[in-house]
Amino acid sequence: MKKMLLHTCCAPCSTTTIERLAKEYDVTVLYYNPNIYPEEEYLKRKSEQIRYIGILNSRGQNIKMLDCDYDQKVFFDAVHGLENEKEGGKRCAVCFALRLDYVAKKAKELGFDMFATSLTVSPHKNAELINQIGNDISKKYGVEYLESNFKKQDGYKRSIELSKENNLYRQNYCGCKYSIWFETEH
Repeated sequence: MKKMLLHTCCAPCSTTTIERLAKEYDVTVLYYNPNIYPEEEYLKRKSEQIRYIGILNSRGQNIKMLDCDYDQKVFFDAVHGLENEKEGGKRCAVCFALRLDYVAKKAKELGFDMFATSLTVSPHKNAELINQIGNDISKKYGVEYLESNFKKQDGYKRSIELSKENNLYRQNYCGCKYSIWFETEH
């Protein structure tokens, strides 16, 4: 099996993604999300990701996890000047690139065969854009990127089912403070 470093944004989005990928790959989850605001929310989501992996492993899977330090300054520096962009716009593209670049770099450093992300399970995320960014970053580091659109074939619906089955916390905004504003305004 190829060794895959899988970026996850939260436990609910990881459910379908891991379910599909663990059949074909040796999956290690990398929880890298400096965009999440506030820190308490970051810690809550991270704790749920750890708990969910524990549930899977207690059922006989072998999913590993790498953790990263919380450094929101990296996100704010990256999106400086894009604070007023609409949700799903340029700020989000920069955020996707920030996270995927980190994951690809780690995959290269740690000897993984490839990397992927759970971001494409969300109906609010542009899988085509995420895949374009992932492919560009793949070339930069020389590590294969797995193109995906995990929301297809009822992937998002399945993530909701698995989240309910496992009593996972499901957040009501993407993660950054600008997406909170977006969610409360619409």
